[in-house]
Amino acid sequence: MIEIKKKSIVPVYGVAAAWILYCMIFPLYKTWHFIALACSVVLVYTVFSLIFPDKVVSVEVPEEPERSGDEKIDALLEEGEKAVSTMRGFRDSIPGEKVKQKIDELISITDKIFKKLLIEPGVYKQIKRFSEFFLPTTIKLLSSYDRFGQSGVSGENINSTIERIDAALDTTKDSYAKFYDSLFENQALDIEADIRVLETMLKKDGLMDPEF
Repeated sequence: MIEIKKKSIVPVYGVAAAWILYCMIFPLYKTWHFIALACSVVLVYTVFSLIFPDKVVSVEVPEEPERSGDEKIDALLEEGEKAVSTMRGFRDSIPGEKVKQKIDELISITDKIFKKLLIEPGVYKQIKRFSEFFLPTTIKLLSSYDRFGQSGVSGENINSTIERIDAALDTTKDSYAKFYDSLFENQALDIEADIRVLETMLKKDGLMDPEF
């Protein structure tokens, strides 16, 4: 978020009006006439600038997306960002608060899945497979939901299809959460190994009950 000054246009209009009025009332054929006009214009601009000062407005600057420096990983991160952007577009277009909430959850989990690459590049293969197989199908479902929902027509086939997609979104949301959890498997194993090493050292030094 940055602050910028936004100049008021009112002083400019004031100058234009003063110029026109002066030319209509006073003569302009001697040098001092033009000097008087210039002084009048400056005075009007100064007065109007005091009455209508510049405004300071806050402008939100979009953050640069995080990158790893690895070309392969960064390309996959871009795929994720595009997918999230597409999902947000459907989220804004599709009516109904309940389905919007489901899409919000999908977007949140999807974003977390791809950002895991920045923390643990070793999950590249799993996320690449997720991006190539699961994500396109989800986006296709959202596209179909949006198309059917925007048709403005109600019928047995349309309603049935919308209900099935809605149910599929619940399943997809849960599956995404499970997939995200699976990305922590290696970390969990490493932590478990560290705990065992620590316990062994504590027991060896008599600082921990051997029975534990």
